[in-house]
Amino acid sequence: MPSNIVLVTGVSGELGGKLLARLGNNPDFERVIGVDTSPPPKRIIARMGNAEFVRADIRNPLIAKIISAAKVDTVVHASTTAHPPGPARRTPVKEMNVIGTMRLLAACQRSPLVRKLVVKSTAAVYGASARSPAVFTEDSPLMAVSPKGFASDAVEMEGYVRGLQRRRPDITVTVARFTSMIGPEVDTVTTRYFAMPVVPTVLGYDARMQLVHSSDALSVLELATVREKPGVFNVGGDGVLALSQAVRLAGRAELPLPMPALPSVSRLLRGANLVDFSRDQLKLLNFGRVVDTNLLKREFGYAPRWSTREAFEDYVQGRALRPVIDGRSLSALLRKVALPSTNEHVPSQ
Repeated sequence: MPSNIVLVTGVSGELGGKLLARLGNNPDFERVIGVDTSPPPKRIIARMGNAEFVRADIRNPLIAKIISAAKVDTVVHASTTAHPPGPARRTPVKEMNVIGTMRLLAACQRSPLVRKLVVKSTAAVYGASARSPAVFTEDSPLMAVSPKGFASDAVEMEGYVRGLQRRRPDITVTVARFTSMIGPEVDTVTTRYFAMPVVPTVLGYDARMQLVHSSDALSVLELATVREKPGVFNVGGDGVLALSQAVRLAGRAELPLPMPALPSVSRLLRGANLVDFSRDQLKLLNFGRVVDTNLLKREFGYAPRWSTREAFEDYVQGRALRPVIDGRSLSALLRKVALPSTNEHVPSQ
């Protein structure tokens, strides 16, 4: 049975807001409701169509009354945060991720009208370590790097989702595990990282990166809302980029550092209100993470339009990132360094 009345959480964010606007312009829906503690950006509100915004906190049990009173049949949970882009207090984010999810799922369980749940999750649930497989599948164990990190929230959240499935097997559940999201309008720890003039990396390592373009992420959530697509699906662009390749494509200067020095650098960047590197993110820079997307293409029926490299290049172009050191300057610098050794005077015997 097709969705009729949809509720979307996290609409003040880039992905949730755009999904609200897209669904609000779909005439097949009788009603589309977006909830969050703050409204969507003005540019999203201007093109929301028939969608409406309700200021509500999913951590509050009142979310159950909204779902019941509006007779919601489809819930899209897009408010989860795995890697805050900048410095953020741990407690409020964890409460939104964990307590908010618990309240929302409890409301879904109590409402007999809810029959579809779409959840935005993250590939960070697989962790990253020297023992990680070359490619993670949907059946890989969930092993967040730190039990106190943001990625551990996603592991806990997915546990609550599985609990709901056991108690309400009549609800169609779709979980999308996104790799690092990127795009011209996206503000994530990844986009901030590559926008820094000097990019710290782990000395001796060149992590493999797999990215998903924000437009592909949006299409996956929309398709899961419009159609019946039960299951857990990895979502990422085809191919990978070595971290060093990405740094060069962004025109940044790479600063390889010993792993023990990175926490100090991350504290410095956090203090400057630039980037907030969690332990999960530091491990990702060390070991990388790649997921298998065959299930997404074969069973979900969606092939990402943007490869990892194309998504990254669109981010670079869209942000108008300019090289920190252009090719001519770098060549001139290298010549200056090389000249003394090549023209060194050799005394006669």
